[in-house]
Order: sequence, then C-alpha cells, then structure tokens
Amino acid sequence: MLDIKITLTDQPKPLPDPNKLVFGRTFTDHMFLMNYQTGEGWHDARIVPYGPLPFDLSCMVFHYAQEIFEGMKAYRTAEGRVQLFRPVENARRFQSSCERMCIPEIPEDDFVQAVKTLVSVDQRWVPDQVGTSLYIRPFTIATDNGLGVHASHSYLFAVICCPVGAYYPEGLNPVKIYVENDDVRAVKGGTGYTKCGGNYAASIRAGERAEEQGFSQVLWLDGVHRKYIEEVGSMNVMFKIAGKVVTPQLTGSVLPGITRKSCLELMRDWGFEVEERLISAEELFEAAENGTLEEAWGTGTAAVVSPIGLLAWGDKKVTVSGGQIGHLTQRLYDTLTGIQWGTEPDPYGWIVPVE
Repeated sequence: MLDIKITLTDQPKPLPDPNKLVFGRTFTDHMFLMNYQTGEGWHDARIVPYGPLPFDLSCMVFHYAQEIFEGMKAYRTAEGRVQLFRPVENARRFQSSCERMCIPEIPEDDFVQAVKTLVSVDQRWVPDQVGTSLYIRPFTIATDNGLGVHASHSYLFAVICCPVGAYYPEGLNPVKIYVENDDVRAVKGGTGYTKCGGNYAASIRAGERAEEQGFSQVLWLDGVHRKYIEEVGSMNVMFKIAGKVVTPQLTGSVLPGITRKSCLELMRDWGFEVEERLISAEELFEAAENGTLEEAWGTGTAAVVSPIGLLAWGDKKVTVSGGQIGHLTQRLYDTLTGIQWGTEPDPYGWIVPVE
C-alpha cells in the first residue's frame, strides 16, 4: 500500500456550472504525483494542489514520446455516493502499456489506490447532474533530461481529474463516420494496443480531414491489407449484422477497450451471438446495401456508447438503422450508464466505491 502524503490547497477553486461543462478544460483542486528512479523504484507518492510543473526542454518525453495514459470516470449516484467503474481493468491495461513502452509497471493496487485517494480528496468536483461525471486521467511520462534514444531512468506518474458532461455535442444522436483509406492508425507489432499519445497524434490528420467533410470520426482500416476495420476514431466499434454482433478482434493493433469488454460480456449474457473476428469494409458495406446491417456503434470511456447513423467510404454512403439509435445500442447505453450511476443493479461487481 502506498504511503500517500496529502497537501491540501488553501485556495479551493469555484466549481464550474454543471450545465456548461466542456470536456478536458476545467481541472480539480489537486493532483496525484509519484516519481520513479532506477535503483530506487516508485517513491514519494503525494497529492498536492493542481498546477504546472517545471520540465527541462531536453526532457525525454518531449523528444521520444515515452509516455502512456489511461481514461476512466467517477460517478455520483442519486444517493450522493461516488463510485468508479472497473478501475482494476484500467490498472491492468496501464501495466500492459508500460511493458510495451519500457516503462516501470505500477502495481494494480497502487494504481487503484492513487485514483481512489485523489477522487476522495476532490469528490466535491464529482457532478450530480444526469449525464455528467468526473473524468480521470492517469499517465506516466519519461523525465530524464538529455537527448538520446533509450529508455528513461526516471519517470513521473500523475493523475489529474476534470468534471465533464456529454462527450459529443450531438449527445446520443447517431454520428456520421468516414472510412479512412490513406492514413493508418497502427500496425500489428506496433503500439496500437497501448494507450500512448503517439497513436492519437497519428490519427489527427485523418480526423481533421473527416471533420472538414462533415463527419464526426474516421473508421480505421488495418495497416497491412488496408481492408479490415479496426477502430472508429478513438473508440472500439461494433456492428449488428443479421442478428449477430461483430466486432474487430484484438490483433495487437486494436485497443482492448474496457467499455468494449463490458459490452461483449453484457450481450453474451443477454443471449446474443457475438463474433470477434476480422471484418472488411467491403463486407460491412455489402451488409448495409443488402439490408442486413442493423446497427453500428462505437464504445469508449468518454462517450460510453456512440450510435453510428451514416457510413461513408469513397463515393458510397449508407444509412444505418434508419439514421436512428438502434434498440441494442440504446440498451447497452442504458445498462452501462445505469450501472455506472447506480440506477441499475451491478451483478458483475464492476463498481468500486470511493470511501
């Protein structure tokens, strides 16, 4: 167990208007920090007032991108309790990212303790309006000073939080998705299964192009064959085709999403046939054209479930589910958010209370 030193701010910030929350713009009063040094290990776990930190311009993270992060949320129930959703899964994925990026792993219990302690200290920031939550961003960066491509000998693990409303301004309205033919997000053997900033930086250009054409996100194809669907924007993606649910399998270039995993477990419990396999853009559009593509949606921590109402690929455009939210998509959203906000029972033990 970590021995966390807590230094509270003497100037608490006013809480933002819960009806005007903008994702990732307003941060809570405090942050969690912990340092690593080769030969000493992780040490000096602390919660301090939120604020900037000084870094030398030669700091390795700026030049060689040795860093990883996670995304998770805290929710306030109608009774006022604050709770987390499957934080151990985030801790395990964080460890997997650490291993790939040559970053010292943080024990699962320490990761969860750091998150829970910070959320407890700043729990007044967890909003209580419908659809709102406290977004939590744990991350680790390399902090050695000096140029040279090698693993750093020192690191900073930090956790910051921000209150958020709906991730997409469209809310639960179906979004428009564009299949990206030129750029690729990741390849097998690369870092696609990790949450590292480089994956997201590589996606920006295609995202900008899609937005210029009126689309919300891009649908990524694999980097080798350039035909198999992998992810949609920064989310996993699922399709209901002829009664079956199909989602891209985890081939090493697809992020193993926690919301993805939760959706798959729910649907299998509900009796749906679920396939994790390769699915080509051609197969998907053929299903749309012959009427067997019944629903499509993205899954992720920030948006939870995001229905897809229109798919575009080259000069082809197809409407999904009549441009409306599909029944299964709605059921997944209602069940997941119900468990997260405590309005639905949690038979899976996914909820972890914040004391």
